[in-house]
Amino acid sequence: MRRTHRHAPLCLAIALGLAGTTAYAQDAAGQQAQAAPQAQAGDKKSGELDQIVVTARRVKESIQKVPVAVSAFNEDALKDMQATDISGLQGAVPNMNIVQGRGSSNSVNVFIRGIGQPDALQSFDPGVGMYVDDVYYSRINGALFTLFDVGQVEVLRGPQGTLYGKNSTGGAIKLTTKDPFNDDGGAVELTAGDYRRAEGRFYLGGKLNDMVAGSIAGAWTTNGGDVRDAVSGKHYNTDDTRAVRGKLAFRPSENFNATFSLDYTRQSNAITLGYPTAPLYATDLVLGQYLLQPAPTGDYDFKGRTSFGPGQNQQLTHKGASLNMEWQLGSAWTFKSISAWRKLVTKSFIDIDASQYQLGDVLVALNQQQWSQEFQLQFRGERTQAIFGAYMLDEKVPSHQEAYANDFIRFLGSPVKFLRTIDDDLHTKSYAVFGQASWTLAPTWTLATGLRYTHETKDYFRTTTTYWGAPLAALGSTFAFNDSASWSALTPSVSLQKAFGKNAMAYLSANRGFKSGGFNGRANSAAEVSTFNPEYVWTYEMGLKMQSADNRMRGNIALFHSDYRDFQARVSEVTNPGALIPNFSFPVLNAAKLKMDGIEFEGIAKLGESTTLSTQLGWMRARYAEFNDPRVAVDPTLASLHDHVPFSPKLTGRVALQHGFSLGDSGMFTLGGDASYRSETWLSVDNRPGLRQGAYTLVGLFGVWDSPTLKWQVRGGVRNLTNVTYKTEGQEFTSVGNIQTAYFGWPRNYYLSLRYNF
Repeated sequence: MRRTHRHAPLCLAIALGLAGTTAYAQDAAGQQAQAAPQAQAGDKKSGELDQIVVTARRVKESIQKVPVAVSAFNEDALKDMQATDISGLQGAVPNMNIVQGRGSSNSVNVFIRGIGQPDALQSFDPGVGMYVDDVYYSRINGALFTLFDVGQVEVLRGPQGTLYGKNSTGGAIKLTTKDPFNDDGGAVELTAGDYRRAEGRFYLGGKLNDMVAGSIAGAWTTNGGDVRDAVSGKHYNTDDTRAVRGKLAFRPSENFNATFSLDYTRQSNAITLGYPTAPLYATDLVLGQYLLQPAPTGDYDFKGRTSFGPGQNQQLTHKGASLNMEWQLGSAWTFKSISAWRKLVTKSFIDIDASQYQLGDVLVALNQQQWSQEFQLQFRGERTQAIFGAYMLDEKVPSHQEAYANDFIRFLGSPVKFLRTIDDDLHTKSYAVFGQASWTLAPTWTLATGLRYTHETKDYFRTTTTYWGAPLAALGSTFAFNDSASWSALTPSVSLQKAFGKNAMAYLSANRGFKSGGFNGRANSAAEVSTFNPEYVWTYEMGLKMQSADNRMRGNIALFHSDYRDFQARVSEVTNPGALIPNFSFPVLNAAKLKMDGIEFEGIAKLGESTTLSTQLGWMRARYAEFNDPRVAVDPTLASLHDHVPFSPKLTGRVALQHGFSLGDSGMFTLGGDASYRSETWLSVDNRPGLRQGAYTLVGLFGVWDSPTLKWQVRGGVRNLTNVTYKTEGQEFTSVGNIQTAYFGWPRNYYLSLRYNF
């Protein structure tokens, strides 16, 4: 029987975090004026921590100097976290929830500090912005990035309303791929593991001459899935992904450089199958409510069934091109241009009810295309720095959808056929101008202020046709509508920071975020047509960043308060309770005002020459100040549906420890492991008991052998060592047959990799 290990790792993490904070504070307070300057990248002494440079404010800065709550991970750190795609960051960033999206093998669900958007429907914008090489990705579909040529990942916590492409309320995740001028050489890596896991990755890059460099990188990842049909033996939740990226970089002079990039990803996976956590019902026109499947009992055993047949799977093609150019205009001014085109095509069959019955079975096919252009003008003076810019995004998202529900309505026990087809098209234009400047007011004081103006226009068309079988064939109908709307917003930011010597700083900041409104993309009648308003958030933050004079210990603390309003909540309701044929709808409400308070700590220490200890801790209290749900006015017993904010656990914590053992002429062996804790988490806006995950702890272990010349590397690891069964996502469509489907993280799994560097 799998067990959930709750409190021991968290207590250890808290103790280490508090001890580390005290040590860092004492170290900073006792520094002398003659303390040696911190090592620069490239002259790091043995036993020191790597220097981390981030672009959180669109310019290169030390992570310890930027007044932003940001986490950063290089390629080696991602490998030690055993992350193969972007969801591998789960647990490594305080107060962040990042998992594979519900029912989809290619989408990602991200919440940072209680703010995100789990619904992959194209009528919603993401709450957390996703960027690759400074290019914004408009959909959470296609954003479950495979990590194969990533140089660094940055996670910015809190609203990004001033400097980032498409305004976002929760934060931003930035992937920076390898630069062929700096990442010279190559590597080939092969991986095998249980669940029929087989992977291959490669990178080759370097200078072609003094002015041109190029790189090509690719990955082919496969696995046999963790869910099996006990009757047919078919496997679900599989992966078959092929991805490639090519880059050409140009440096014809000291004053100009450019990088052109092409990427292509192709997926063909079996459906992502969840687990029904509640009884499923049909409605019989004569007999009334009809039980199709009782509520489950016992532990989840990673077995399931679906109504979909062969060839009904999940496919994705994602490709794009970008051109980043930079001109040095004298000693103080820099001009940048970021141009990008992207195309996303998906065809995904999703079994929302996760059963052999047709209740919530759908096909969702997107054909998204986006163009974006950004210009930046940067100034760097002795006491003043500034960045001014303009941004444009033009996105078109036509889609075709089908809904199958042959088992929802019955006549004397026999199913009545039901099919709904939908064709819609969303066209978004977003324009913004922005600026931010910082001034050194005194040798240790810096003030920064910024402002962004955003204007967005959306045009939406939807047509839907319903087909019924006998005896309800006459109820077939077609409905169509057009709608358009536009929104504008001013989103300011301000920060004040104070340096305490060379190795400590504190800051105060306030930032406003904005996420545009939209249309009900599930409206099937005139009564359901609606437009929802934008979301807004103000976040106030206080932070302290410290590192020891010998560059062996580092600790960052952030405290925040967020006021979040007009939360866009998709709910599920029956609009004609008691009727012979239930009519259900899924309105989107600007339902709620929320408040979030939290504390975050990140620390890392070198203990001796070859031992590294790191910890991340997050505490957050997210609650609704109000939730205006018209269903509660009709039925007050539903008020408890909104006691908890989804994807907002109160406590998150992680401790990681690794040690290197010298083998002399035989190389180096490194042993490492981590334990991450997450407290109770609710997985849907409507708090259903089956879509609640209790507190749990995950443990991972890995070992790495490096040859003396670092040419060869062998890595082995195990994830979810204690085989905990835990939910990560949920589908809640209670008005349709009582659908409440949970999706689970992988059980214990292991792998072995062989890598050759050249």
